[in-house]
Amino acid sequence: MHYYDNYTFWKTSDFFDAKTHSELSALDPEKDAKDIEDRFYCDLAFGTGGLRGVMGAGTNRMNKYTVGKATKGLGNYLLDTYGKELCRERGVIIGYDTRNNSEYFAKTAANVLSGMGIRVYLHLHARPTPQLSFSVTFWNALAGIVVTASHNPKEYNGYKVYDEYGCQIVPWQAKKVIAYVNDVTDYTSIDFTGNDSLISAADVTDNFINAVLKQSRCSDTAAKEALKIVYTPLHGTGNVPVQKTLRLDGFKHVDSVSEQVVSDGNFPTVVSPNPEDRRALLMGIAQAERTNADIVLGTDPDCDRVGVAVKVSDGEYKLLTGNQIGALLMDFVLTHTDLSKYKNPAVVKTVVTSELGADIARKKGLYVFSTLTGFKFIGEKITQFEQAKKTSNAVQDYDFIFGYEESYGYLAGTHSRDKDAVVSSMLICEMAAEAKPQGKTLLDKMNDIYAELGYFRDALDSFTLKGKDGQEKIASMMADLRSSKSPFEHTAQIIDYSTPIPAEEGFGELPTSNVLKYILEDGSWIAVRPSGTEPKIKIYYSVKGTDEASAEAYFEKIQKTIVDRLGL
Repeated sequence: MHYYDNYTFWKTSDFFDAKTHSELSALDPEKDAKDIEDRFYCDLAFGTGGLRGVMGAGTNRMNKYTVGKATKGLGNYLLDTYGKELCRERGVIIGYDTRNNSEYFAKTAANVLSGMGIRVYLHLHARPTPQLSFSVTFWNALAGIVVTASHNPKEYNGYKVYDEYGCQIVPWQAKKVIAYVNDVTDYTSIDFTGNDSLISAADVTDNFINAVLKQSRCSDTAAKEALKIVYTPLHGTGNVPVQKTLRLDGFKHVDSVSEQVVSDGNFPTVVSPNPEDRRALLMGIAQAERTNADIVLGTDPDCDRVGVAVKVSDGEYKLLTGNQIGALLMDFVLTHTDLSKYKNPAVVKTVVTSELGADIARKKGLYVFSTLTGFKFIGEKITQFEQAKKTSNAVQDYDFIFGYEESYGYLAGTHSRDKDAVVSSMLICEMAAEAKPQGKTLLDKMNDIYAELGYFRDALDSFTLKGKDGQEKIASMMADLRSSKSPFEHTAQIIDYSTPIPAEEGFGELPTSNVLKYILEDGSWIAVRPSGTEPKIKIYYSVKGTDEASAEAYFEKIQKTIVDRLGL
């Protein structure tokens, strides 16, 4: 069907609600032609990351009907895979964040699944994504759904699917689900009525927090009581679990940003609710300056990422990068873990994450695994480790200790199969508490690591190219890079992850992914990939130098080379 025919059908059919009719009728076919095309030229793709897109009416938007289509496809997949009896007995757990329409979309999914005879456990409140992952195994569910667009701007929402181990589905699983979703070609075939007898309220917040507290690594009560913390959930789901966890762990001075503890999907106090962006933490930093706090924490709307600002000697607050936090947590967790209890302790990182944390792990004798971008692959590795133990596979007999990625996502423990800003916030505060009596900040601890292992200048450039034209331009950029030689001098290796790459230690091959990585002769590297969830092309840098100044100069040279090459 031509996109304009789709537009006309959605605008006039009695199947679609009045809100949809009104929104589409307000568009002018001539003045808004580009907008109409973008809304209807394709279906919002259910990919390996589930759904994510701008909310609104249209086949290429997040709305009741695209959520219904995805859910009906998932339901058919579960029924065919597990059978009616297990689907009715074990069912699906559904969670959601504080974004606009998140609870509505979660209830929409619950109605579609229950109407198909599948039991549903629906979270009572907006809660973190890692709690959804925990809930899947807690309830022994067959699958999980979380409605969130993570740290995206307010216009977005999304829908992620988790397997029975609490891990977001990976490509080989997603391929099966996608086929079922794509088979739902008639929106009018979706039944949104629901079956209330198959929907149960679910709240395991306290159970989740208890599991997080088991990962505590610092028992110095006095040090915890002395640390002054400012925390902001950025209008998201972290407020209750993060604050309760910190207080139960012994922290007495947890000062929240009152304007930002309010759940609000419009995120009125920030440009974007992304803790990677200093602007998102400005209110927290201002409050820390007034109260002379030691550290500022900010979690994103679904509380799977955490940003950190640290007070330095002159009273200024400096942000740590995701790679720096990962390296600090790696050092802290491994230093405070009895590794002798494990036969083959292992850590997992992604291929676009700095090697600094990995170098710390290797120096302590741990195995380091690298996965494709996306924490779901780290979660999958945890499942692989556990399944290998059940089958007595000595080749794959590893124990997961820590996982991390450069985009502010970390996990200690296996209570979740996704990055967890609740456990990360606790461990970050424990690190800071332990450092304070030594007269050090986390930045000082970072400099200690640099002095030992070398200076790493890690960075990310992200360029937004919206709409159909933007997607075509991004595809053209990647094709052009693949068809030409490396833009960098002294390139030792080019890794194209769009072709099969062997995984470590007998775990088969990595799934293919649209990523190019240039490794230079000195060990520095640059990676380029389109975002899997946003209309962006991303460039990752990890540049090694003898000190900060040399690394910065080297980085600026490399950055200019690739940005100019792509015409950005």
